[in-house]
Amino acid sequence: VQLQASGGGWAQAGGSLIVSCEAFGFSLNNYAIGWFRQAPGSEREGVACRTSGGQVSYADSVKGRFTVSRAAVENTVYLQMKGLKSEDTAVYYCAAATRRWALSAIRSTGPYDYWGQGTQVTVSS
Repeated sequence: VQLQASGGGWAQAGGSLIVSCEAFGFSLNNYAIGWFRQAPGSEREGVACRTSGGQVSYADSVKGRFTVSRAAVENTVYLQMKGLKSEDTAVYYCAAATRRWALSAIRSTGPYDYWGQGTQVTVSS
């Protein structure tokens, strides 16, 4: 059972990037998905999350700029990031929760059972 994160990289402020997270050994169809990020010296914070039923929530700091989506056939989830800002610079992590959690619960790290290895996103101003 594994989550493999990829994408990210470097972008100028105002630019766009996509990070993806592919699941191996299990299907994402019935899992809640979360995207988190951690900047140096900071705690890990929630960016976006999606329940197994398709409800989505975004942190205020990324609302209107980031979009989380799932490609069922590819067993992959995506985080599309537009209008990037220097403060978006962080290591981004995807996570999957095996139980049917409510949207309010999956905004925090607690419910998640599987974590990807993280991928670096760097935004220069």
